Amino acid sequence: MRKEKIGFIGLGIMGKPMAINLLNAGYSLLVLKSNKASKELEKRGAKAYSTSREIASESDIVITMLPDSPEVEEVVFGEEGVIEGIREGTMLIDMSTISPITARKIYNSLKKKGVESLDAPVSGGQIGAEKGLISIMVGGSEQAFQRALPLFKVIGKNAIYIGEAGAGQLTKACNQIIIGVTMQGVAEAFALARKTGVDLEKVRKALLGGYAQSRVLDESGKRMIDRNFDPGFKIKLHRKDMNIALETGKNFSVPLYGAAQAAAHMDAIIAQGDEELDNSAVSLLYDKISGNY
Repeated sequence: MRKEKIGFIGLGIMGKPMAINLLNAGYSLLVLKSNKASKELEKRGAKAYSTSREIASESDIVITMLPDSPEVEEVVFGEEGVIEGIREGTMLIDMSTISPITARKIYNSLKKKGVESLDAPVSGGQIGAEKGLISIMVGGSEQAFQRALPLFKVIGKNAIYIGEAGAGQLTKACNQIIIGVTMQGVAEAFALARKTGVDLEKVRKALLGGYAQSRVLDESGKRMIDRNFDPGFKIKLHRKDMNIALETGKNFSVPLYGAAQAAAHMDAIIAQGDEELDNSAVSLLYDKISGNY
């Protein structure tokens, strides 16, 4: 059975390793020439095109992995965009983290052209993307989900069909709230431990053996101890995601007090000019105001 041709738009920290995993699994891949990673992908067998329209016209499935709603809308609806080239029977999978409203707008617009679309944001960070271990939260039709499932099994370890268009993005908003609030808790705890002079690595090891265990404590906690803030997931992007969550909460009259506080701390880090650092850099704020450095 012929594997479907995949157009992949957005070869950033997450998108590039996801695309490489698809190539390694034997899929034909189409990428944009303008992306700085395109030459590396071409050496691995991908074909490069000048516009999103061209990619859409030559692909069976188009995947987008972009920073935010405006970028996704520009790629889909802009001049020489996906919607100008995509054919009936083709499918769009947006794996970016964007507003559920935008996800539904894309779904409804493409449906008129006989094109299915899925909103399929991911969680797992750069390491998860590289190892094919990300979690994928999917909204759209269940039939489209089944069609996309072979790709999801290459890209990630866990793909869950949530429900109608926008449901994947709503789930991702919940995911980002939990990570953001947990990150704040780990940063607070470590600031206290550091100030009192105990061994942070031993504290982390002890906590990982109990009910406080989490991937945030494990992976981000290690970053905080080592003060290694090279971005796996940039704090400015997490702040963007928190804004999506807060806006969604506002739309549904749900107070998100913890999320709002976590977002405010991210704002403080960004105001210091550290928006390109990993989201675990929130610990820098706690250390600074605690007098730990």
